[in-house]
Amino acid sequence: MPASHPLPDDQFEALARHAGACRVVGVDEVGRGPLAGPVTAAAVWLDPLATPEGLRDSKTLRAPAREAAFAQIMAQADIGIGHASPAEIDAHNIAQATWLAMQRAIAALRVPPDHLLIDGNRLPPDLPCTAQAIVKGDARSVSIAAASIVAKVTRDRIMAELDARYPGYGWVQNAGYPTLRHKNAIADLGVTPEHRRSFAPVRNILCG
Repeated sequence: MPASHPLPDDQFEALARHAGACRVVGVDEVGRGPLAGPVTAAAVWLDPLATPEGLRDSKTLRAPAREAAFAQIMAQADIGIGHASPAEIDAHNIAQATWLAMQRAIAALRVPPDHLLIDGNRLPPDLPCTAQAIVKGDARSVSIAAASIVAKVTRDRIMAELDARYPGYGWVQNAGYPTLRHKNAIADLGVTPEHRRSFAPVRNILCG
């Protein structure tokens, strides 16, 4: 990786532990931009004495490396995963649905967190403990990087399953994002129950 893009480290985790937090958990989401499928969040606690090496923002990893990192994280960490459905996205808007997925991921951890490191510049409401929003956290914090990998792999697998149920939209390749193929397929094949009707490209087709 170029020197200008160092690997994420545990400085945020170490500072929180120094302040008295025993269980520091990273949280990230994937799937804000797609036209179809859920938004998926992951919450990950990494054992400071057994942290997988080479963790980084999932967007910078090729699929085989991402899958290998996912397997390592799943074997060594405490992980919670949460989703918000297309219907919930349409009902609440994408920002609120993202927070809902994060809240569900945090609640799914085996052991409750003492402190949360959350990717982004805003914190979800009703968190169970103290929290810090970290802009570009998936490139800066190992816990958030791990969460980004878990969320990405989990959601990609969901979209592959949905692709088998609704063939023709290319969800294995585009994960529901608004590629030309996907938008053309919506126009040709119609809107599925997995599409987000509040998103403009889908709404415009529904409106004729």
